[in-house]
Amino acid sequence: MTLTELRYIVAVARERHFGRAAEACHVSQPTLSVAIKKLEEELDLKIFERGGSEVSVTLLGDEIVRQAQSVLDQAGAIKEIAKRGKDPLAGALRLGIIYTIGPYLLPELVKHTIELYPQMPLMLQENFTVKLLEMLRTGELDCAIMAEPFPEAGLATAQLYDEPFVVALPAVHPLATREAISAEELKRETMLLLGTGHCFRDHVLEVCPEFARFSSDAEGIRRSFEGSSLETIKHMVASGMGVTVVPALSVPREPSRHLRFVPFSEPIPTRRVVLAWRRSFTRYEAIAALRNAIYACQLDGVTRLSQ
Repeated sequence: MTLTELRYIVAVARERHFGRAAEACHVSQPTLSVAIKKLEEELDLKIFERGGSEVSVTLLGDEIVRQAQSVLDQAGAIKEIAKRGKDPLAGALRLGIIYTIGPYLLPELVKHTIELYPQMPLMLQENFTVKLLEMLRTGELDCAIMAEPFPEAGLATAQLYDEPFVVALPAVHPLATREAISAEELKRETMLLLGTGHCFRDHVLEVCPEFARFSSDAEGIRRSFEGSSLETIKHMVASGMGVTVVPALSVPREPSRHLRFVPFSEPIPTRRVVLAWRRSFTRYEAIAALRNAIYACQLDGVTRLSQ
């Protein structure tokens, strides 16, 4: 049994496809297939069920893949310990971030990281929470910036900030001149929401559960539309198609001619943004450095947290 074989089975479990796994490991598919078959013969059991267009992991195979990932993490930790003796921050940090935070935090975060820690370049991955959690578990990411709640899954977390939600309306909307808006007042509006899979959509639905369904009731929501990104939805709002709810950091610093952003009245809905990493990740200094770089950013409208 070799570390190379363990990397192969982790890759196949992640990709659910031998060809894509071989490509990810930079080897030919026959090389990868032969190595995995050799390992299965050595263990005298099947790790994968082969059939159709997708590969599935057997029940015992899933345990083996998890253990293989743990072994790879520990092997990687040996190299990290050696690096830390020279420079704790040396080497890239693989950072994941959800779609509704990335565009508003990353430009400044990358700039400050380069300025403060040039020896620690960020390798970035934007994705949905569920995908980032899987990539953390399989070791494809070192850490991720996400919004709670999410399954703990053996992760360590550090609180970053609490971010309030804001109502975005067309500039000509009757509510656009208000000092604050209640969730109750949005029930009769045409609501534009992110599509399924975005955790921010779930956060909005927690604030206003009525948005979860179409309604022709005069007291309910007239209609609901879905968009692929907050920026797309903002353009739809600006054109008068409806209203939406956005996180505070997505509010532009310069006033818009066609959009108005109005705070919620009490109780103000918020989301907690955290940095998460595997408990087996040994580059503690890199996590601390990343937090410092985040706090160096201009985080308008949020409440910074520490622990």
